[in-house]
Amino acid sequence: MDSDTTYDASAVHSKYPIQKNLFNFIRQCLPVAPMTINVTPAMNKILPTIAFILVFVFVIQAQDFRKPDASPMDMAYFPDNFAHDRKEGDKAVIRVTYSRPLKKERVIFGKLVPYGEVWRCGANEASEIKFYQDVNLNGKKVEAGTYSLFVIPEEKEWTIILNSDLDYWGAYKYNAQHDVIRVPAIVSQMNKSLESFTIQFADKGEKQGVMKLGWDKTVAEVPFNF
Repeated sequence: MDSDTTYDASAVHSKYPIQKNLFNFIRQCLPVAPMTINVTPAMNKILPTIAFILVFVFVIQAQDFRKPDASPMDMAYFPDNFAHDRKEGDKAVIRVTYSRPLKKERVIFGKLVPYGEVWRCGANEASEIKFYQDVNLNGKKVEAGTYSLFVIPEEKEWTIILNSDLDYWGAYKYNAQHDVIRVPAIVSQMNKSLESFTIQFADKGEKQGVMKLGWDKTVAEVPFNF
């Protein structure tokens, strides 16, 4: 057969069985409708190379994921460790979804996290707190629902803020006009430094509890009942 003779893919399938699967693969990868492909014998020599390039491109695209955030996301429940310890009939009262930045030998409050400014209460997206039922947070009623959680840290006292705006990055779009409530939190100092920012709940019995927010040697506590 002359080198300039052309023929369709069906002819190639019968004469060149190895190329059959390569033709099918390439035709499926092309962003066009199925069609008859006219080829020359010379093209059969480059089919393996074309197929290799297509496979390589697809593998690279499949691995094109963003790197994980440096501050991992976590959840805190009341009752504490609720999802892990849950038994039939148990119901959660509160859940906080937040990210946990590390201290990394830095001075945290008063420097990395300035006093007197609204803080996202963690890292990455603004933290969110979900109330599965109505709760009194330090004496103020909060209706069941999901809110963003911000704080204004000070050396002796923090202000805990629940806001109706959700799904924002950090506190850059924080709007005080959308605050639902603000309550104070008592601040104390721990003996040992806490490397990861941590939110945890303590059960005080008789439908009462305390939400604790700790990082470095600082811990802020806000009581609640339901």
